[in-house]
Amino acid sequence: MSRIRRLLVPALVAAATGTVFAAPSASAAPAPECDTVSAPFNYVVLYNPRTPERKVDTELRAKCGEKVAYYPEIGVAVATSRNADFQAKIGVFRAYSGGRDVAFPPAASARSTRSAVVDTKETEETTSVAVDEDLSAQQWDMRAIQAPEANKVSGGSRSVTVGVLDSGIEPTHPALKAALDPKTSAGCNSGAPDTSPAAWAPTNSDHGTHVAGTIAGKDAARGFTGVAPGVKLASVKVVNDDGLILPEAAVCGFMWAAKHRFPVTNNSYYIDPGMFYCSKEPGDAAAYEAVRRAVVYSTGRGVLNVAAAGNSGFDVTKQTTDPNRPHPVDSSCGILPKAIEGVVTVSAIGYAGTKSSYSNYGAGQVEVTAPGGDRAQLPPTGQGAGCPLSTIFNGGYGTKCGTSMASPHAAGVAALLASRYRHAPPQLLTWLLEHQADPVACGSAAPVCEGPEKNNSFYGHGRVNALDAVK
Repeated sequence: MSRIRRLLVPALVAAATGTVFAAPSASAAPAPECDTVSAPFNYVVLYNPRTPERKVDTELRAKCGEKVAYYPEIGVAVATSRNADFQAKIGVFRAYSGGRDVAFPPAASARSTRSAVVDTKETEETTSVAVDEDLSAQQWDMRAIQAPEANKVSGGSRSVTVGVLDSGIEPTHPALKAALDPKTSAGCNSGAPDTSPAAWAPTNSDHGTHVAGTIAGKDAARGFTGVAPGVKLASVKVVNDDGLILPEAAVCGFMWAAKHRFPVTNNSYYIDPGMFYCSKEPGDAAAYEAVRRAVVYSTGRGVLNVAAAGNSGFDVTKQTTDPNRPHPVDSSCGILPKAIEGVVTVSAIGYAGTKSSYSNYGAGQVEVTAPGGDRAQLPPTGQGAGCPLSTIFNGGYGTKCGTSMASPHAAGVAALLASRYRHAPPQLLTWLLEHQADPVACGSAAPVCEGPEKNNSFYGHGRVNALDAVK
């Protein structure tokens, strides 16, 4: 997850109340005096869906903004402005800039204190491995979900593309170059899709490359195979060089997936700079609603979005403060994108098959679980490390632990299901993924782990099963 780890709108916001966001009508107003020297920041801005683009342009110009992208299907614009008061001009429940909040963090609230539990990047640090031997022996994670047996039946269909919304996929990696589809790849960090290879290729993070290998990698020479080596991959870059996934990038990524009707996307992150976005908070409301609309739209276009649960090790339902920002958390708050209806959330387990120490959990918060690794759950000598093995930079291989690693295992199984059941809607793929999962009981983790074997707060419906997906 993030900063490559990472996941609602008050009564005033449209989704909650039906309020219409309408741009003002064009009038002969004098040109505004706008800031021309300060650093620009990107914002997501809400409109009523299908608002004409000319009205959007008119309002943005009148309030010292400039359009970067506009998605009329969902009424979300991405704008840039140098004005510190741009959000206030538009409306604090209609506009939000994650980039500005990073540069100028809001003052601490008297009502909240910073949580001692912080979602750490250290969980997902890479450990390189030698490639002078058969790597299949080290892939305990694939054996845990019966992927090798599944691959003997089917590796998935080339007509299925999995969108990897992440830090980019190394296009020359021997295990990935056959699966990667440059024609459906794009960079989204500006909020507008850019199809140039430089925009979607990775720069300083191998996170997306590692995720991609788990989903669909195949390197016969080195004995490495992902869950669904027969499907295609699209690199949809939403992580910037600071390791942040800002709302406008996520909106662009989901809309790109919808445009190309990817049957599955993987989302091993939460949206920055906060962890929780809350419906009663100015700014948060706009960010949540923009992302929600994009996710719901993509689901309606046949996309199943799979997301990581998070690496903070807490019960999401009992968190009262945001670890990253100074505002309280209550039932109106959620981690994005996993909090949005229709997203399949994946917790992590280690080699022993029990919840990874860092994995988030919570009643109603997890659909399924999958191997994400745990350095305290070590396999026998010769069978790999405690963290799953996958592809990294420069054609290499390495291990990482995290719910970021669990999510692509589930996305790979979903891709196998999408290959078998062509044109199945996301709701059916979700049902199959859940009902074919191997139940995992709470066991000695009770009472912290709550619920029955087939649907509990640690493991959801159970561990994903690749063999059942193809049988």
